[in-house]
Amino acid sequence: MQHQSLPRASALLAAPSRPCRPLIAAARSQRQQRHVVPDQPQGQHWAAAQPRPCCWRRSSSVVASAAAGAGALEPEPSAAQKVIAFKDAFWKFLRPHTIRGTILGSTAVTSIALLENTGLIDWALLPRALLGVVALLCGNGYIVGINQIYDVDIDSVNKPFLPVAAGEMSTGTAWLLCVALAAGGIAITSTNFGSLITALYSFGLFLGTIYSVPPLRLKRSAVAAFMIIATVRGFLLNFGVYHAARAALGLPFIWNPSITFITCFVTVFATVIAITKDLPDIEGDKQFGIETFATRMGVRRIAFLGTSLLLANYAGAIAAAVRLPAVFNMWTMGLGHAVLGAVLLYKTVKLDAAKYSPQAIKDYYAAIWLNFYCEYLLLPFLGLH
Repeated sequence: MQHQSLPRASALLAAPSRPCRPLIAAARSQRQQRHVVPDQPQGQHWAAAQPRPCCWRRSSSVVASAAAGAGALEPEPSAAQKVIAFKDAFWKFLRPHTIRGTILGSTAVTSIALLENTGLIDWALLPRALLGVVALLCGNGYIVGINQIYDVDIDSVNKPFLPVAAGEMSTGTAWLLCVALAAGGIAITSTNFGSLITALYSFGLFLGTIYSVPPLRLKRSAVAAFMIIATVRGFLLNFGVYHAARAALGLPFIWNPSITFITCFVTVFATVIAITKDLPDIEGDKQFGIETFATRMGVRRIAFLGTSLLLANYAGAIAAAVRLPAVFNMWTMGLGHAVLGAVLLYKTVKLDAAKYSPQAIKDYYAAIWLNFYCEYLLLPFLGLH
């Protein structure tokens, strides 16, 4: 008896009047007897070309039902898991790299005030100092938080890992956090640091607000954006913290050479941060019509401009160490800034060699922040002999 060919079996499978299972079994038996294994691409084409037999439809429905049942049985997160998830989202919401700069800056400036007047150090002032750091972190959190609320569409392109853009935190929750952070910071400063510091603190919050919030939304203007960042990071932080530290010691404000230097130095540094911070964000800024120096001048020019400004900053620091040896320590002020300048130059050359790839741009921007942290690590030792 001559066996039916595989195409014949396929035709039988397609006939709706025949039972499903016997035909499938017959086709499988014929393939085994003739040792024929269909080629995979041809088999896929054959399967796609034929109407699905009734048993295949039943199998598909069973699989779909099982998948739906598995989704329905997925357990809800526990209270502890929800707390951990919120903690992680809140930490990202605060933008940790800005927190590190704020903590290092306030600690270094306070250290200078204490090192100048070691006889007035009173450990009873420590809780007040810690409250000052908390107030600064509240202000920092408010400014970066309000920016995330109004930049959610841009962040979905540039920074999809941020909690509001990623959907890990609702806009309502973000608003509650911003209001609580601003209110908490103002309450701390007004009850512990007097009217001048409270006014400067409130002014910083105001600048952070008009940077992000319409109708002003000054981040759309490249010049206004870098002036705001330079003012907050450069002048308000250094002057405000040093003034508050001396007031806590019962001393009037006077300009210390190291404080004068760091205020000027960090104002320039904050300007560089302001113009380079948009380098990783150029794609989203162009898409949403945000004008920055990076979108106007291009990545390469902005990177070279930022590096040039910082190298001039470092050269000025080295010159100050050489010309004012009685004021500044040559090793920390001179050699320290020479090393930082060399590191920055190396990172810039590496960025250019990488043809300004997205990852190289991120590494370059991270290197700028690392140099910023190092500046405050050097600060307490600039005037020591």
